[in-house]
Amino acid sequence: MSATAHEQERPRELTIRGLILGAAITLLFTAANVYLGLKVGLTFASSIPAAVISMAVLSVFPGSNIRENNIVQTVASAAGAMAAIIFVLPGLVIVGWWTGFPFWESFLVCASGGTLGVLFTIPLRRALVTNSDLPYPEGLAAAEVLKVGSGLHEGGASAGAAREGLSAIVLGAVASAGLAAFAATRVAASEMQSFFRLGPDSATGYNLAFSLALLGAGHLVGISVGLSMLLGLLIAWAGAVPILTALQPDPTAALDAHVMNVWTTQVRFIGAGAMAVAAIWTLARLAHPLVSGFVRTIAASRAAAGPSGDQTDRDLSGQTIIGLTIVCLVIITALVWNFARGTVLAGAALPLTLAALPFVVIAGFIVAAICGYMAGLIGSSNSPVSGVGILAIVTCSAMLLLVAPPSAQSAPALVAFALFTTAIVFGAAVTSNDNLQDLKTGQLVGATPWRQQIALIFGIVAGSLVIPPILNLLAEAYGFAGAPNIAAVTAKPLPAPQASLISTLALGVIGRKLDWNMIGIGAGIGAMIVAIDSFLASRKLLRLPPLAVGMGIYLPMSATLPVMIGALIGWWYNRRTALSPDPARAQHLGVLVASGMIVGESLFGVLLAGLIVALNNDAPLALVAGDFAPANAVGVLFYVGLIVLLYGWMLRRGAAAS
Repeated sequence: MSATAHEQERPRELTIRGLILGAAITLLFTAANVYLGLKVGLTFASSIPAAVISMAVLSVFPGSNIRENNIVQTVASAAGAMAAIIFVLPGLVIVGWWTGFPFWESFLVCASGGTLGVLFTIPLRRALVTNSDLPYPEGLAAAEVLKVGSGLHEGGASAGAAREGLSAIVLGAVASAGLAAFAATRVAASEMQSFFRLGPDSATGYNLAFSLALLGAGHLVGISVGLSMLLGLLIAWAGAVPILTALQPDPTAALDAHVMNVWTTQVRFIGAGAMAVAAIWTLARLAHPLVSGFVRTIAASRAAAGPSGDQTDRDLSGQTIIGLTIVCLVIITALVWNFARGTVLAGAALPLTLAALPFVVIAGFIVAAICGYMAGLIGSSNSPVSGVGILAIVTCSAMLLLVAPPSAQSAPALVAFALFTTAIVFGAAVTSNDNLQDLKTGQLVGATPWRQQIALIFGIVAGSLVIPPILNLLAEAYGFAGAPNIAAVTAKPLPAPQASLISTLALGVIGRKLDWNMIGIGAGIGAMIVAIDSFLASRKLLRLPPLAVGMGIYLPMSATLPVMIGALIGWWYNRRTALSPDPARAQHLGVLVASGMIVGESLFGVLLAGLIVALNNDAPLALVAGDFAPANAVGVLFYVGLIVLLYGWMLRRGAAAS
């Protein structure tokens, strides 16, 4: 059968209506992610809620199918992922270089960096998706949501299983959205946090977020990643924080402020160092499959033109990849050249541009591989892309010191140039952090990779058009903490924690004031974890992925502890259901309920962000004051109660005859 006949037999996939719907959803998710990222330093993957919306809308049109819905979620999630550029780009306002976000510069930084991220991950697809056992929790969850919706739409023999699957997803979604909504009233706490002393000067603390979405992600990533993150958490909070607080007592500061200052300014850099070593090790291990993937990409592109071309393994053609890469590099060259020419660095514009371009290409590909791997390991929402941003800004700033040694007059411009260049690299990072997740979803639903890659680029451009005006709106309404040139409407600026940290690093490196000790300690820890993991692999024992350990050190405990709990509960559930009449069905129910947990909380997060912005109120649903005394007890009760109810339902359904 010819390739053309193959194409004619396949349902419509890349459609105009799908692209338009994806672009329409883009505004909602990109705006929500920009606001939440600047507010709390976290963004969420929008692929699952986008898939839910797509199925609801396209179901009224004839001829809609699972692959067309997959294209819609691909467009929307790519655009939503670009919102994470706010972890770097606002740094230019924070250091006082920009007073707002010029549209064309901001748009082209996002679009060129994001498109490079898509192009870089094309050869990574085979190494990290097709020929990999990475779990891709959100990609798997999105695929399950699409399959359930498709089963209901098509009917037939699969309708019964689809209805049960839909019940599982709805149950998880209602539970997680309900808990998040209840927490938004402040009657129940959204997290439980406490700090305490371990001696006269030593101190530490704990922070558990009552998030069923994170618990569901833990169920999906599995016990190996969960235990690895637990090890990282113990290194940070049972080791580094107590030791450093004892060595650096601050009797004038409140206990919680002192502990968090130590963790933020020192322990997180230990995590960054550990992730750097783990990332280098991971890349070294991936070198062969990456090269193999690139060769197979070219071979598959040629074979696709023949009579037996496999459309489910066909990427964009080599000529298209090269052409788009050249276009992106021309745009990037013009951007960095014009940026440097408009500063006191004009005399060094040529060497700065010649240094920045290979840095963008080499560092961009490296961070694309690192972020893609981390997203496959733990999910896009929980992948610490800001940790990669830390490594990128430190490397870029150190390189620029050699190219254009700063004077007192040129140092501020060099800091701004470092942030500008790193923002382009970060665009590639956040794209790869999301699009391999989308390609995993596509693999599971039988999508065509090259069509998804077109949808990804379309989504990147759509998101890049939306980000500058949203950033300007938020800058005018709120401003950013530490920014000197903002006349905001409100008196409470957005914290922009990652952008503030990355700006501080650029100032520290170029001002030669950065303490490298913590990064070096983290690198040593990372090397030890790599050795331990290699030993466990040689004995065929449970692995400890080094990147997951580094993430456990770097990420806030509120983001990691629920994932660990979910991994442990998921491990227990899978062992328990192994004795059921149909273990595969019972474990599949677990995946669907966990997927629903992510769906519900994500959708509510979008709604709440819209209410916060529309009403200009940090707590628009609050029924009581923030210091409501029983809130912690109520939060624990509902969190534990819902976990018991959800897993009890799964166990009963799994034990029943199919």
